[in-house]
Amino acid sequence: MTTTTALEEELRRLAGSVPDPELPVLTLEDLGVLRAVHVRGEGAVDVELTPTYTGCPAVEAMTMDIERVLHEHGVREVSVRTVLSPAWSTDDISDEGRRKLREFGIAPPRGGRGTGPVAVGLGPTRTITTAAQDAHEPVCCPHCGSSDTELLSRFSSTACKALRRCLSCREPFDHFKEL
Repeated sequence: MTTTTALEEELRRLAGSVPDPELPVLTLEDLGVLRAVHVRGEGAVDVELTPTYTGCPAVEAMTMDIERVLHEHGVREVSVRTVLSPAWSTDDISDEGRRKLREFGIAPPRGGRGTGPVAVGLGPTRTITTAAQDAHEPVCCPHCGSSDTELLSRFSSTACKALRRCLSCREPFDHFKEL
């Protein structure tokens, strides 16, 4: 168990306040990608960041923004390290982040996963798996709250979102896919 100092907590708050470059309505803290901040010495800090998926193009922008914010607050040397374990999942998005997504017109990922092994079903397409999940826990429209929605495309403006449409209010919307 490691303990965090008051300075590390303050620096983590600053780094966590950086907006996500792809979803600026969320901060890195809301998204759950900021894992730790360690003071290494006087004026030197190590930051641990977990990308939403390996190869995420936003990591470089997140790194530069964290460095900029911490430099602006007097930290001379900032080292941002990518940490892949434990892997990020949509369960890491905070309740505040889920609320912000909904208010921004993006359906947040559905409920959390249990612990332990994850059953993977094989089928001709992943859409079948999504339809089965929709029947169990539907994706609700962030505009009107209806659960009568349909999948239009498994991908939207970013790889982590799907494009859906509400069959009640007829508005299209993004859905932050579960991972």
